[in-house]
Amino acid sequence: MKSYSKFLILPLAALMFSCAKEDELSVKKAELDELKTQASELRVSIETLEKEISALDPEFGKLNRKSVLISTTTPKKEVFQHFVEVTGAVLSKKNVNISGEVSGRIQEITAVEGMRVSKGDILAVIDAESIQRNIEELEKQLELAVIVFEKQERLWKQQIGTEIQYLETKNRKESLEKSMAGLKTQLSRTKVRAPFNGTVETVNVRLGELVQPGTPMFQFVGESDLFIESDVSERYVGIVNRGDSVVVSFPSINKTLKTKVSAIGAIINPNNRTFKVEVVLPNLEYVKPNMISVMKIKDYENKNAITVPNYLILQDSKGDYIFVVENGLSKKKYITRGKVYQEITEVLEGLDGSEILVDKGFREIGDNFSVNIAQ
Repeated sequence: MKSYSKFLILPLAALMFSCAKEDELSVKKAELDELKTQASELRVSIETLEKEISALDPEFGKLNRKSVLISTTTPKKEVFQHFVEVTGAVLSKKNVNISGEVSGRIQEITAVEGMRVSKGDILAVIDAESIQRNIEELEKQLELAVIVFEKQERLWKQQIGTEIQYLETKNRKESLEKSMAGLKTQLSRTKVRAPFNGTVETVNVRLGELVQPGTPMFQFVGESDLFIESDVSERYVGIVNRGDSVVVSFPSINKTLKTKVSAIGAIINPNNRTFKVEVVLPNLEYVKPNMISVMKIKDYENKNAITVPNYLILQDSKGDYIFVVENGLSKKKYITRGKVYQEITEVLEGLDGSEILVDKGFREIGDNFSVNIAQ
C-alpha cells in the first residue's frame, strides 16, 4: 500500500509545479502589457507637450528635434549644353526614277533589285532593230551625198558649175550627217545606263514589255549626297539655325557622328505645326537611305553654368527650392531654374556653387531640421 502511495504523490507534485509556473508567466505577461500601454500613453503625452512647447518656444523645438542622417553633394560649375532631340530619316538627293527615252520592247534586263552599279553600267536594253535599219538606209544615202558633194566641190574649185549647185550638195550632205548623228543618239539610248554610282532599288519592267519615252523602269538610289530630314516643332523657330552643331545617332547600327544643320525650312506645316530641318551627311558605307536616326541639335550653351540633379529640386507655394546644410541645420534655398537636359537642371539664381546640398535623405527633412552628415 505504501509503495502505491509513492507513485501517486509524484505526478500530483509535478502537476502542482506546472500550474504554479503558468500562473507566474501569465502575471508577467499581464504586467508587460500594462507597461507597454503606459509607455505608449507617455510617448503620446510627451510628443504633444513637445509640439505645444515648440509652438511657444521655437528654440526649444530646434534643440529637441532628432538629427536626420543624410549625405551631401555640391553644385557643379560646368559647361551646360541643351539639345533638341528629334527623329529623322536618311534621304538621298540622288533618289531617282530612271525612265526609257525611246520606244520599243525590253530586250534584256541586266539589273536586279539590290544590285550596286557604277556610273555608265547597262541596266536594260531596248529593242533597236527599227533604228538600226534606219541607220543602214541613211548610211547609203549619206555615202552617195558625200560622193556627189566631193565631185561638185572639185568642179566648183575649177570654176565649173554654179554656186547654187555646190551649196545644195553641201547642204544635203550636212543634213544627212545630222540625221545620222540623231539616229546614233537614239541607238545609244536603247541601252539604259546608270546615271551615277548607286543601287538599283526596284525594277519596274519585265522582259518583252513595251515601253514608251518617260516610262519608269528603275528606282535608283545614289551612294552620295545623303542627308537627314526631320520635322522640328515651330517653338524652335529662331532657336535652331543653319550651321548649328548636330549629334546624329543611328540606333539600328549603334553608330554616332557629328555634323551640322545644312538647311532650314521656310514654311510651317499646318497639319503638325513643324518645319523641315536638313542635316548633311558624309559618305558612310553603313548608312542607307530611309534609315531612322536620332538628331540632337544644340540650341543652347552656357560655359559658366551652375547645375544640380533634377531630383533634388522641390516645390512649395513660394516656388522651387533645394535643401542646403548650414551650421548643422537644413535650410531651404529658393532657386530660379534654367534649362533642363538629361536629368540635369541649370540654376540661374539662388546658388553660387559653394553650397553643400542635401542629397540622400532630403525627403525626410524640412526647414531648420538638425542633420547629421554620413561619413
